[in-house]
Amino acid sequence: MKDQLRIWREDRTLAHVVPFAAFMIFNLLSQFGGEALLWEHDDAPWYRHWPEHLFYPLQTVVCLGVLAFFWKHYDFRWSGGVWIGAAAGFLGIAFWLLPTTLYDWWGMTGEPEGFFDKLTGLAPRKEGFDPGVFEEPMAYWTTLVLRFVRAVVVVALIEEIFWRGFLMRFLLDRDGDYWKVPFGKPAWVSFGVVTLLFVLAHAPIDYAGALVYGTLTYGVAVWTKSLLACVVMHGVANATMGGYALAYGKLGLW
Repeated sequence: MKDQLRIWREDRTLAHVVPFAAFMIFNLLSQFGGEALLWEHDDAPWYRHWPEHLFYPLQTVVCLGVLAFFWKHYDFRWSGGVWIGAAAGFLGIAFWLLPTTLYDWWGMTGEPEGFFDKLTGLAPRKEGFDPGVFEEPMAYWTTLVLRFVRAVVVVALIEEIFWRGFLMRFLLDRDGDYWKVPFGKPAWVSFGVVTLLFVLAHAPIDYAGALVYGTLTYGVAVWTKSLLACVVMHGVANATMGGYALAYGKLGLW
């Protein structure tokens, strides 16, 4: 078993794909397992009242462990492009948050009903992950910190390692050694496929925001040639979104 683990650890492709796969598996477990575990009863333990507060911390810890296992394969060299990524993170998330902000400014009410109504993102976004369900301060802060670690660290690393670090390269040389493709090499096929899949990985209500954000991230990858810049962009964006969600009670954003 130890020999097999060493073999897996040396595989650069596994290093870029397995963390993303593990993350998505936990998302499925949270969705379907959470529904099975849910028990809205006064006598129910906390993890049955709010199954997401069980699955998301587990997902965070496990995915951090997977990233640590493969860490030597990731190229996070510092460059001036990191600041470009940080600025793009603020810009990209501003577009993502604009629809729900306009919803409030325009005095709208109700939830979008049809599929195409949801595509606009004009919605209150009030229902979602709420650390405030815990009255005990230690439980509240533990839940909140782990949620931010998940969004700002785990999601930023896993998604950029997969989407930009692996898939952008793989699409340009599927039959050869795609690791010889320079990071950030531009091509319409990688832009179209990666951006489309990034959008579809989100809920329809976030499609518009994800399209703008995904396009900007692709531009950052091509401009800076830096995986770290893309990770920083994602981390800045998610941190801003988390702060906005808590400040304005729009817990459905995260």
